[in-house]
Amino acid sequence: MSLKTVFMGTPEFSVQSLEAINKSKHKILSVFTQPPQKKLRGQKILPSPIQKAAERLKIPIRTPASLNSQEDYQFLKSLSPDVVVVVAYGKIIPDKILKIPNILFLNLHASLLPKWRGAAPMERAIMNQDKKIGFSIMKIVSELDAGPYMKQNSFTLNKEMNLGELNRKISSEGAKGLVESLDKISLNDFKFIDQDNSKATYAKKILKKETQINWNKKADEIIAQVNAFNPNPGAWFIFNNSRIKILKAIQVEKSDIPGVVINNELTIACQTNAIKVLLVQKEGKKIMETKNFLAGNKIEKGTKLI
Repeated sequence: MSLKTVFMGTPEFSVQSLEAINKSKHKILSVFTQPPQKKLRGQKILPSPIQKAAERLKIPIRTPASLNSQEDYQFLKSLSPDVVVVVAYGKIIPDKILKIPNILFLNLHASLLPKWRGAAPMERAIMNQDKKIGFSIMKIVSELDAGPYMKQNSFTLNKEMNLGELNRKISSEGAKGLVESLDKISLNDFKFIDQDNSKATYAKKILKKETQINWNKKADEIIAQVNAFNPNPGAWFIFNNSRIKILKAIQVEKSDIPGVVINNELTIACQTNAIKVLLVQKEGKKIMETKNFLAGNKIEKGTKLI
């Protein structure tokens, strides 16, 4: 049996899920995504990655600013889908819509619920140096990320993995998991498992102040911060009134006053041990290997960074 679905998503993370469902036996009746946004310095208005993908796949698109209008409620109700699939849509789905009869609202969430409910599960998992990560496919309820799940997949989170790499992995594996879940729903061969709310933790939205490097932290914590914010928004420090992002670094067993540059290869002391910077990006410039960056930006041994 083929399910009638509606897809809700916005960023690049959602695209593989949309494509996988489109290739499956299930039919996508419509796609909801956030409206085009002003981006880049020229303030050019750009459609979301999901809007571009849906246009390419010739799937009807809606881009409401919110889902609170009577028009969107009636439209969704009139489509009468079996399942609404939500993958990083970025908008709250009102209770009124969740209560439309005979529609299952299914969400791909990038954590092993009940751990890391909320907006930034991948970033928080990397920053916390979790040993394990994964995804959950869950029923959407009124409380944030608190619904029962029907599928979870986990894998090892190694210390070298950055946000971009983790995003691509969960996007790919989650897309496969969604299709498998829809197949099981179509056969009525599935069950939901309630979350243990006593074990819930929350992945709060990343604040701008969290992206600046504090050299009074341990080296492994700073590397986790660097990995969690690569490629965006980037972990950074200030040198000569310019913001310098660190995109890749390794821990080395050296010590000095936190924030002091230990050698001429941009090795920087932390509270314990030090980090050797491998990739950097000066504000407004391209990503560079450290040796090439230092050729035009001399940061001498003994410099105290902030």
